[in-house]
Amino acid sequence: MFIVHVFVHVKPDQVEAFKAATVANSKNSLKEPGIARFDVCQRQDDPTRFVLVEVYRTADDPARHKETAHYKAWRDTVADMMAEPRTSVKYNNLFPDDQGWG
Repeated sequence: MFIVHVFVHVKPDQVEAFKAATVANSKNSLKEPGIARFDVCQRQDDPTRFVLVEVYRTADDPARHKETAHYKAWRDTVADMMAEPRTSVKYNNLFPDDQGWG
């Protein structure tokens, strides 16, 4: 598994619109064969901050995801909602795994 955490800071007046667009993108993303999970998390102490937890089956699947119509629509829809550019951190999954480690 290949995991990406995307950190997003949204303008305060755009929070509800961002949530709606992002949940729609998540629902469509879960239909992709290369995506195992696509969580949308909102920070409790600052509702303008979000983390998207994207779990892909392979390291090649994020690039395929970025070619989908729903991703491109989301990207374009939320671009002006950002208070600052989004950032991401990539992880390799260790446990549970399919390598017999656990």
